[in-house]
Amino acid sequence: MASGEPGDVGCYYFRFLPQKTFQFLSARETTSRLRQWSMLGRIEAQAFGFDQTFQAYRKDDFLLAFFKDPNVISNLKLLSDSSGQWITLGTEVKKIKAINVPCTQLSMSFFNRLYDEDIVRDGGHIVKCLDSFCDPFLISDELRKVLLEEDSEKYEIFSPPDREEFLFCLFKHLCLGGSLCQYEDVINPYLETTKLIYKDLVSVRKNPQTKKIQITSSVFKVTAYDSTGMCYPSTKHHEQTFSYFIVDPMKRHVNVLYHCFGVGEMS
Repeated sequence: MASGEPGDVGCYYFRFLPQKTFQFLSARETTSRLRQWSMLGRIEAQAFGFDQTFQAYRKDDFLLAFFKDPNVISNLKLLSDSSGQWITLGTEVKKIKAINVPCTQLSMSFFNRLYDEDIVRDGGHIVKCLDSFCDPFLISDELRKVLLEEDSEKYEIFSPPDREEFLFCLFKHLCLGGSLCQYEDVINPYLETTKLIYKDLVSVRKNPQTKKIQITSSVFKVTAYDSTGMCYPSTKHHEQTFSYFIVDPMKRHVNVLYHCFGVGEMS
């Protein structure tokens, strides 16, 4: 991991922003969907402010400073593997891994190809298929097939760069859900919830010259390690356990989207 001298990490200071609320965690329709998908109570969004100019090429220094900041250590939430309760970080992070997640999509028309390729019918119903397993997920419709089965005939309707996009990642996470996920028969709840979360987390502005809307946020998928190994977002790897850091360099805010795979709130 690239990092400067030990003294460099302290060049950023962070503050927790508890007053910043996220619509998708409070809107009744969305929370009832997250409950159905076994994600409610296991998904969280938090905001932090920072005091220096963000430079994307120094993301590792920025994120290591984040995890070492006392305001982060005492406020950053994660689910305990042992108790299943929400805890704060409370451990000394030694290194981080941050993957750049492209974030360029400005429209949900990105998903229109699902209709064009008969994965979703015109009325929004998801086409069913014979059950198969792509461990640990059950595939019983064409949507999960296109998300998971690399050798399925329609897998390539989303190119590798498409699949890296933050919008696609969010959509896929919602479609796969938690461990007792009740899947939707129609596509709209997935698309609407993806859009709401995306708008909640990602910042846009109108370019003064071109007058076009552009995304100003940088997105990273983040893992942190302490002296014993991976400590965040969990000590166990799972495709549905993730933490995305969405950095707004203008406002100097970081939105953290966290989910830990498991059994969500039932009632």
